[in-house]
Amino acid sequence: MNVEPDRGAGRVPAPRPATVPVPDRRRPATDAEVRALSSTTRLRILRLCLGNSLTNREIAERLDRNPASVLHHVRTLTEHGFLVAEPPRRGRRGAREIPYRATGLSWQLSMGRQAPRDLLLATFLEEVAAVGEQHLDSTRVGLHLGEDEIIEFRQRLQALLDEFARRRPTDRGARWSIYIGQHPEPGSAPPSGS
Repeated sequence: MNVEPDRGAGRVPAPRPATVPVPDRRRPATDAEVRALSSTTRLRILRLCLGNSLTNREIAERLDRNPASVLHHVRTLTEHGFLVAEPPRRGRRGAREIPYRATGLSWQLSMGRQAPRDLLLATFLEEVAAVGEQHLDSTRVGLHLGEDEIIEFRQRLQALLDEFARRRPTDRGARWSIYIGQHPEPGSAPPSGS
């Protein structure tokens, strides 16, 4: 684990809002899209189908879930444009199976404050539990930033994530999942509206 020192150690923080809005170029998600994405299982399905197509049976096996319940989630994601069905193929026993691929729509949406924030954390924790904590590479840093600096930091971080999200998958590359969480330090100003 890589831990960097708190860059603001020894300084008294100036009072400021704990949450600073960052301009978002994504379109606002509809209520139906928010509901479709408000499930750790559905978010995990999108991650599994990003860059390679999987059938309902393959998704269920990778999630260690019942294929019937997975099919409900797959249909919901397909109905709202988050997954797309590809041409059928023959399965293990010659049965016709439909593979599904993630469209990337979820990355183009702004969920705003509609979706439960801890949903992303819960999904991340499920994925870490599935792969094993020994494979988690963590970094933590404490920053002391003014309002303009935190806006710049978030914009630059988002631009970097957008750049890599737009790249075509590398055939021989390993699949990675990235989770980023930001929070005010305990004892700092409460988030606006609290």
